[in-house]
Amino acid sequence: MEGDFFYMNWNSAIADYKTYLRLERSLSVNTINNYEFDIKRLIDFIDETDSNTSPVTISDHVIKDFIYRISKELSPRSQARIISGLRNFFNYLIFENYRETNPLDQIESPRLGRKLPDTLSIEDIDTIIHAIDLNYQFRGVNLGHRNKAIIESLYSCGLRVSEAINLKISDLFFDEGFIKVQGKGNKERFVPIGKNTQKLINIWLDVRKHIAIEPSEKDILYLNYKGKRLTRAMVFTIIKNLVNKIGLKKTVSPHTFRHSFATHLLENGADLRSIQMMLGHESITTTEIYTHIDKSQLNKVINRYHPRK
Repeated sequence: MEGDFFYMNWNSAIADYKTYLRLERSLSVNTINNYEFDIKRLIDFIDETDSNTSPVTISDHVIKDFIYRISKELSPRSQARIISGLRNFFNYLIFENYRETNPLDQIESPRLGRKLPDTLSIEDIDTIIHAIDLNYQFRGVNLGHRNKAIIESLYSCGLRVSEAINLKISDLFFDEGFIKVQGKGNKERFVPIGKNTQKLINIWLDVRKHIAIEPSEKDILYLNYKGKRLTRAMVFTIIKNLVNKIGLKKTVSPHTFRHSFATHLLENGADLRSIQMMLGHESITTTEIYTHIDKSQLNKVINRYHPRK
């Protein structure tokens, strides 16, 4: 069967796979691009080594050589991600009857230790937020209030950066105390939002009225000075500049605020099931990583609730 598709090239295979990921798996553009990047890393290796093989005819020997190459260049975590992505790609080709076997079936991912999320203390977060210049303007647009509102949203609601930049005004239900968030796989969830964060967003909404907004972005909450939605890179830059400004010696990204949100909830007695729902984790095993951060909190639970404490 494989010979029937010998001439299937890498570009057409990738194009078909991306369509599948977008329509059937409902994955984000960023996730799909990451899958494509890893496949193209394999293609570059094939071109460099003159292996002259197609997605249909590539053998496990070529794959093993490729894995050996990246094992000398990348961290175990990056290797594991690439192996997983390529395995999914070839499983797709099998599903579509382009192949009968997966050349990664005999490839084992490197063993990974469980990586605990980086977290910020409440004092760290307060210091970062207080460092925001509320009078900051760019091209005549006050962006200080936007920066404060989006960082508060990341921390107070536990949002992913992609969820924050795609948040819509029509998804704000302040009277009920919730916002509607579109998470991974276009799955929607409702997340509580506090009065202070609501206040900061309302201040930004007043500023936002004075921006010439692109028609397609009328409902997007967080915009740049051009009236277009923020990029992930811009949010990273905002946070990096604030961290440098206060001299904080920690690696901080938008996701750090999400981790801190979950950790602080757990430390203050919230149950894992509630945290799972607010974070939008499909499996509670993903949420359970936070129980490894502060074991003293688990001891408090036992001492307070167990009948034989």
